[in-house]
Formats: sequence, structure tokens, C-alpha cells
Amino acid sequence: MNDWALIVSVTGIHLVALISPGPDFFMTLRNSLTYSRKSGIFTAIGFGFGIGVHISYSLIGLALLISKSPMLFNIIKYLGAIYLMYLGIQSLREKTQNILTSDIDKEKDISPIKAIGIGFLTNVLNPKATLFFLSLFTLVITPDVSQNTMLIISSILILTTIMWFSIVAYFITQKSIQILYNKYQKVVLKSLGVILITVAFKIAFF
Repeated sequence: MNDWALIVSVTGIHLVALISPGPDFFMTLRNSLTYSRKSGIFTAIGFGFGIGVHISYSLIGLALLISKSPMLFNIIKYLGAIYLMYLGIQSLREKTQNILTSDIDKEKDISPIKAIGIGFLTNVLNPKATLFFLSLFTLVITPDVSQNTMLIISSILILTTIMWFSIVAYFITQKSIQILYNKYQKVVLKSLGVILITVAFKIAFF
């Protein structure tokens, strides 16, 4: 497979993985609806940093270590499950607010650093992401791939992640969507909380 064919193939595989709902998707919905569009976008940036970590450990050979060490993988898995469960419980306990008034209550919003941190931890501690990169770097990307090609692939993986979830954050915070959200906010928050806790259990025990 030549370099450009590899880039296109990896990009396509990554895009399919991105649009499949998972912890990152539900966290984008949670932070965008609970806080603001800005927080949703900064959460997406956090996902991008997380992708950078997955790429880095794959490149330096830690991916092989993780694949050979069930204990190390399980530590990552359970940490991710605990973190998602914590965020799910937070969603269940979240108080409702009118997100259309005063361009969102600034005291209610979270800082960009906190939003990035939430996105980063959600992505880095997601064992599905770990498995995805283990598969990608062992089955698709071979050791003979040039550094320039790897730089292009890495940049594409990070940027498409940020762009996709920023689009999700932008769409979900449209005024028409917000009006619906205000109407069913309690149900949405409880549902997102239940989904995050369910995902956490699935990660930990399946």
C-alpha cells in the first residue's frame, strides 16, 4: 500500500470510529448542553490531546506492551469506567437551568482548561480508543511507514477528532435544539447520566 492510499485508508477507518456513538460523543453532548457551545468545543480539543497520547504510545512501542499485559490494560479499563461513572452520576445530580437566558449563566459554565481536561481524560481512559489504536498500529500501520507519512496521519487523526466533535457541539447548541433541550432538560440530563453509567459498566465488565 503506497503512502497516500494508507493515509486515505486510516482516515476513513478513523472517521467511521468517530461517528460511532461512544464516551466522547456523549461527553460532547453533556458538556455542550449542560454548560455551553464553547465548553463543548474545548472538550473536543481535549479529545484531540487524548488522541495525541494514543498515537505517541503506539509509536514508541507501548501499544505492544499494553497488548501483552492484561493487568496494564485492565488498569486503564477500570480507571476509564470509574471516571465515566463519576461523570454519569454528576449528570444525574445536575440541576436544570434555562440555557437561553443571558447567553448562558457564566458562573454555571466551566473554564476552557476544565473542559479540555474532561475531554482529555475521557478519551485517554477509554479502553475502546486503546484497542482501536492497538489494532490500527499493529494491523494497518507497519513499522516501515515513513516519518513524514506518520506525521500526516497523526495530524489528520487529531484534527478530524477535534473538528467532528466541534461540529457536534455546534449543532447541538443551535437555538432550536436548545429550545427543545430546555423543554426536556431534566429527561436529557438523566438519560445522559444513565448512558454514561451504562457505558462505564460495559467497559468494566464486558
